[in-house]
Amino acid sequence: MQAEASLFKALSDPIRLRLAVLLAIHGETCVCMLAGAIEEPDFKVSRHLGIMRNAGMVQTRRDGTWMYYKLAEPRHNLEACLQGCFGDCLANHPDIQADTQRLQKMTCSK
Repeated sequence: MQAEASLFKALSDPIRLRLAVLLAIHGETCVCMLAGAIEEPDFKVSRHLGIMRNAGMVQTRRDGTWMYYKLAEPRHNLEACLQGCFGDCLANHPDIQADTQRLQKMTCSK
């Protein structure tokens, strides 16, 4: 039960929940685009993504100075159900729709 509690604890912050939903909908995304989408500074988004990584929710990939995040492969049925719910149940939430519109306009400058 500890792993499940840690998962819910990681999702208990609205910013982390928004990030999880964006990653479920859009797949691998760089920090700068996620930060722009939710209108928060890069350092704050990176800190939240670090918490999610420590909880086993996301995986990272570095490309030069850019860090990309994606949802990790589900380790158990609860994670699989939640990841499905992110896209299915929360995609129409007004905050997520606004985040998605901003994300679609974003580009990372390399």
